[in-house]
Amino acid sequence: MKRVWLAVLTLMFSTGLLASQESTISLLDNRFRVDPSIKQITFVIYRQERSQPVVLVRPDGKKYYSWRSPENVRWYQEAAMDIISIDDPMPGPWQAIGKVTTDNKIKLISHLKLSTEQLPHRLFLGEEVKFTAQLTSDGKPLVLRDFLDRVKLKVTFTKYVENEETLIKEAKPTPMVVGEFADDGQGLDEVPGDGVFTVSLPITSQPGKYRVRITSGNGVFLRAQEQEVLVYPKPIQSTFIQSREEGEPHSIVFSGEMGMIAPGSIAAQVEHRNADGSETILNGTSSEEDPKVSLDIPYQGDVGNYAWHATVYASELGSGRPLIFPFSEQTYAVVEEVDIAETRRLQEQERLKQQKLMEEMRIIQMREEKRTKSIIAIAVGNIVIIVLGLVVWFVMRKLRAQKQAIPEMQLEMPKK
Repeated sequence: MKRVWLAVLTLMFSTGLLASQESTISLLDNRFRVDPSIKQITFVIYRQERSQPVVLVRPDGKKYYSWRSPENVRWYQEAAMDIISIDDPMPGPWQAIGKVTTDNKIKLISHLKLSTEQLPHRLFLGEEVKFTAQLTSDGKPLVLRDFLDRVKLKVTFTKYVENEETLIKEAKPTPMVVGEFADDGQGLDEVPGDGVFTVSLPITSQPGKYRVRITSGNGVFLRAQEQEVLVYPKPIQSTFIQSREEGEPHSIVFSGEMGMIAPGSIAAQVEHRNADGSETILNGTSSEEDPKVSLDIPYQGDVGNYAWHATVYASELGSGRPLIFPFSEQTYAVVEEVDIAETRRLQEQERLKQQKLMEEMRIIQMREEKRTKSIIAIAVGNIVIIVLGLVVWFVMRKLRAQKQAIPEMQLEMPKK
């Protein structure tokens, strides 16, 4: 039989505390006892690979299944593990039925606390914020990897709406996930497995008021924290000035908005990719009381495509809060130098050629129109001749008929 870690979590979301007594208990026949003082309990149960989730049996014999359980039970399952959280569990002996692995134990974790930083009340569109959360037990970091790896805390931004809880589901704004906590030592996380979760929050929401919530993607934890923030327009703008003179450098200017960014606090680092694929790193800082910083990119003259991206650091005016603004990649191209005189000559030559072509087309069109008129005139003339011929034929026929009728009438007349 496999090892079973059972985390007892007395969760009070208003204070972020979960409390019980810490101990380690050997599990006999997959049985364990829940103390009456426990308000919430979490079972971490290891089973054989690709086996069915366990069935939990309460002291009164009622069974809990992964696919059928009451609202106070939250069940997260993997191919070889179940994590089950129960609010207000029934005191007494419980049992886990299933292909549980050997050497089972239950670990009760006391005074589990989830603490998070408070986001600044004022955020800026385009900035990147380092945000941390920590799980501790008895004031010490919780480092149970199998548990921490499956917490999956997320930060969501939801457009602020008054009395949101009174709205129907279809009318409520949709939360947008802006970051996921990690304790893996990557990115902004400092030490892997130390119980400190770190997330890099890119503020991409449009200016406005938002509810920030920390939620669990796997359902083991419910909402842990909520606060309101205001997102302001981006206070730093970039301007790229491409050189048109050989030997003159290109320029990138980063300007801070007056009243938002402290003068003299702007520093920028630009990574510039040259046409041959090599990179150049450029750094610069603004002078005292200067609201902007300008960086020169040496003019290389090589024809091709270039690109740059940057990170700008600044301080918010008033609060002095440090700000970080990543700028996404921008591209530009250098083409061969153009001979203006030759270009104008070629343009004039092309214009005359087009003018001559248009004149020829006009003459051809006039000829076609004349030919069309001639054909129409001939056709009309032929039709007139045919009609006149038919009229003459019809009249002659009538006259012949009349001449033939006169002698016959004379023969039929009686003699006097």
